[in-house]
Amino acid sequence: MGELRKMFIEEIGADLVRKLLDELREEWAARSVELVQLASGWRFRTRAEYLPYLGRLNPEKPPKYSRAVLETLAIIAYRQPVTRGDIEDIRGVSVATQVIKVLEERGWVDAVGHRDTPGRPALFATTKKFLDDLGLRSLTELPPLEQINQALELADG
Repeated sequence: MGELRKMFIEEIGADLVRKLLDELREEWAARSVELVQLASGWRFRTRAEYLPYLGRLNPEKPPKYSRAVLETLAIIAYRQPVTRGDIEDIRGVSVATQVIKVLEERGWVDAVGHRDTPGRPALFATTKKFLDDLGLRSLTELPPLEQINQALELADG
């Protein structure tokens, strides 16, 4: 919101900018595009009900990720910051370097520091891009872990 405030010559408060954004969101409420707040700021995006039509115009297959990549991402998202060793302890198997690399290349996780233990292992956490790509403002909007477990059980069943 700070970037938006810089656009005005006179000094305006964050509350006024928020009010104006809310008004703009209401103006666009009946259109096929909506204004949403995400982790990195505000964005216009196509409403979900119109996505099938856009998919027909631009058929694009989303990337497929292995179960190891998705499990690792979930562990990082729900337990961050975590080390590779933490992930291995939770998963019960070793984590291939490629798994972390895939998530870093996608821009979803990043090393945010190092644990103060022997070897100083990297601590991994999710990024704002991860939240933006999921349409979230913060990690508190992630579904409860129980829901994730139920979805995995259904997929396995």
